[in-house]
Amino acid sequence: MNKLTFTLLSFAVTGIAVTACTNDDTKKDTPEVSKVVLKNYSETPALLKKLSGFENVETYTLISSNDEFTNYRFGGSADGIGMIKNPAGGFVMFVNNEDNYSVSRVELDETLKPVKGSYALNSDGGQWRLCSGTMVTPEEHGFGPYYFSVGESNVEAMTHKIDPFQNYILPNNTSRGIPALGHWSGENSVPLNKNAYPGKTVIVMGEDASDATGGQMAMYVASAGDLNTGSLYMLKRVDGVQKETDMTVGKQYDVEFAKIDNHLNLTGAQIQALVDPLKAIKFGRVEDVDYRKGSGTNAHEVYFNVTGQDPSGDNADKSRTVWGRVYRITLDATNPLKGKLEVILDGDDDNGPAKDFQNPDNICVTQNYVYVQEDSNGYGTETHDAYIYQYNIATKELKKVFELDHRRNAADAVTYNGTSSSTFGSWEYGGLIDISSVVGIDDVFALCIQPHTWKSEKFAGVDGGSKRKTENQGSEVVILKGLPR
Repeated sequence: MNKLTFTLLSFAVTGIAVTACTNDDTKKDTPEVSKVVLKNYSETPALLKKLSGFENVETYTLISSNDEFTNYRFGGSADGIGMIKNPAGGFVMFVNNEDNYSVSRVELDETLKPVKGSYALNSDGGQWRLCSGTMVTPEEHGFGPYYFSVGESNVEAMTHKIDPFQNYILPNNTSRGIPALGHWSGENSVPLNKNAYPGKTVIVMGEDASDATGGQMAMYVASAGDLNTGSLYMLKRVDGVQKETDMTVGKQYDVEFAKIDNHLNLTGAQIQALVDPLKAIKFGRVEDVDYRKGSGTNAHEVYFNVTGQDPSGDNADKSRTVWGRVYRITLDATNPLKGKLEVILDGDDDNGPAKDFQNPDNICVTQNYVYVQEDSNGYGTETHDAYIYQYNIATKELKKVFELDHRRNAADAVTYNGTSSSTFGSWEYGGLIDISSVVGIDDVFALCIQPHTWKSEKFAGVDGGSKRKTENQGSEVVILKGLPR
């Protein structure tokens, strides 16, 4: 197939997976024929424990760092993820290998078996820790296809834009940052569904920062498909209050997005210097962000996790959440720059439904549920291994779905925990996405797992770049069948 034909075919793709799931939950996803076979394609066990009420969810390991192909081994700390049908047949999956500063591109055949891998970005091109990601498509978002991979842990980090069918053959040490989306210590950049604001591209972004200015919720607004000349904003309360913990569960707060003037000429440090002048809310590390699927008013519901920070230093006054929160913004139906903000789950409330929260990070929002995944901040007072929670949007009921399985008492305990047992909460989850419409089977998700104490010299420097030659963590991607949407 020549390059021109391949490029044209890439714009004809119909199967997608975005940051959490596709926007077609209201219709039947299953096509007439699906050749996908759900089974373990890796020797590595799914490092999950199913909790009460979710025993019937099936788990299969799709790929792990034990798996090696020609000139490729899957990297560690799997975080952001996206999947799309390959016009040449089968599927293509992108995964951020966070601590490798790299992005894996894995080709899967029509049964979903991984058959080939490469690094779309190595550590020289990735430059920063790469957190959450989103597969952007014309069908869902009105432009693309692109994979957005978001840089973190540096105030000058950016969102990378990768063409899933072309750019992977370009030098993988080349940065693909999008200047118009600004410089942030970012977590994710998520375009809203194309029908939310017809004729516009609206991208919501989280900033994972814990310094004096805190983490921000940001927004980019432009004409449809324009990633070059739009405007950039930060979230503020209309009354100008910047303190996060002044907001409580059960109340709504009028908010708006304040414009960052001349942002294309500003560094990340200069953008942060505008937090106080613009009266932006100072959150305790904004993590992943997603929007509700379905039709009608669902398109304007945006959810995001704030993971929290230790009550010391810039949070000594507990002006920010410690154990984490989940927020919902209900955007105005005609103006994305205005809306209502509310706390729907508060981990600092010892009597609330989220009292067991240990720093929520990734988030997945479907039509009916919000799935919240825990991080590994390691305060030293954790009481359990990381959970995934299911929040019922209609009833507000919160349930525990999974707990990470560190295999401390298994025959392979040393393999996954090192010479000493891993501590509570020291592992975490990466991205969770609904891939039902991609694979043609209802209620199928892909989940990234980061077992941080699983290390091996054979995992070291697998991306081939120069910045992370000694990074030797392993990780895995697990398929979930039967998780409700």
